[in-house]
Amino acid sequence: MAKRLAKRHELHLVTFLQDKKDLRYLPELQQIFTEIHLVPLPRMASYCNSLMALFRREPFQVRYFSSAAMQKQIETLQAQHRYDAVHVQHLRMAQYWAGIKEVPRILDLPDAYSLYWKRRVAAKKGIMKWFTQTEQQRVFAYEQVLEDYDLSLVCSREDQAYLREERGISNVQLLPNGVDLATFSQQAHDYTHAKHILFTGNMDYAPNVDAVGYFVRDIFPLIREQVPGVRFIIAGQRPVKKVLELAGPDIEVTGFVKDLSAMYRKASIVVAPLRFGAGTQNKVLEAMAMGVPVVSRNIGFNGLDISSGEGVILALETEVFAGACIRLLGSEQLRRDTGEQGRAVIRSRFDWDVVAATLEGYFRQVQRH
Repeated sequence: MAKRLAKRHELHLVTFLQDKKDLRYLPELQQIFTEIHLVPLPRMASYCNSLMALFRREPFQVRYFSSAAMQKQIETLQAQHRYDAVHVQHLRMAQYWAGIKEVPRILDLPDAYSLYWKRRVAAKKGIMKWFTQTEQQRVFAYEQVLEDYDLSLVCSREDQAYLREERGISNVQLLPNGVDLATFSQQAHDYTHAKHILFTGNMDYAPNVDAVGYFVRDIFPLIREQVPGVRFIIAGQRPVKKVLELAGPDIEVTGFVKDLSAMYRKASIVVAPLRFGAGTQNKVLEAMAMGVPVVSRNIGFNGLDISSGEGVILALETEVFAGACIRLLGSEQLRRDTGEQGRAVIRSRFDWDVVAATLEGYFRQVQRH
């Protein structure tokens, strides 16, 4: 998105630097941003912040990113520049611009975070359930910070409706997630192979860990009964022990994959059996862009604003999910029809060029000329 906006606007970036290894990305960022300001945030400082959160009311993740140095850097930049608008990414960064009313500000959220935590509570037990409930309650209260901004954005209609109807937060608009069609290319997908089921995502992310465990335990055995030789590939960085232990003769855990598009090209179908979470799932958008049919529970589906079958088949129950996978694996024509419909949806609504143009419209909307 920044690459596209930089063609028509001057962009300045201020962000945390938590790992000096990330400095290797600086040359690429310098091609996009006129100014880049990196504020060091040692992980030990974040851990101390989180510990202190036990005695405060803010969400743990907000305290984790608390930094006097960041606040000072922003005050310095405010004094040096007259910004036309400020784009704040994520609820955890809202603390730094909520009180600066003299400049138009947009808060861009990946999802309604209190909804995300609300869904996590049901999946936890013991002390983790206590922590999850505590964080959900804190996020629920803190989320009112959205009203301190000129406009807040979420990437799915489900999250927008939740914030408006259940939370009473009115200044929420929709900015869909996007797909880089230069990476996830529009070349024709090979629909002849029918033995590879793919799941992608960061494999230390709780909803993904739960999803693959659920799939392997409850859904995959039903598929294996009907589709001999089928394989399940779990592709994504930082797989935790619980994920690594799923590997077997017909289940592969790849770890970090440099070129995910290559994984999609080999996939017969992609699955998104997420039982909690919120927002729009990149794994679903990327698969659709590549023309790969997807079977998804509501977490990966509801935010897309499409009908079941338009690239993604909605399946809420275990047996229904397995049955949808079996039907797709058994029919090359069904895979082709479903995949090509998904590709058409991405081109018309989720291309980054389309999303960036939508964001520009929101910036014009909050201007105070």
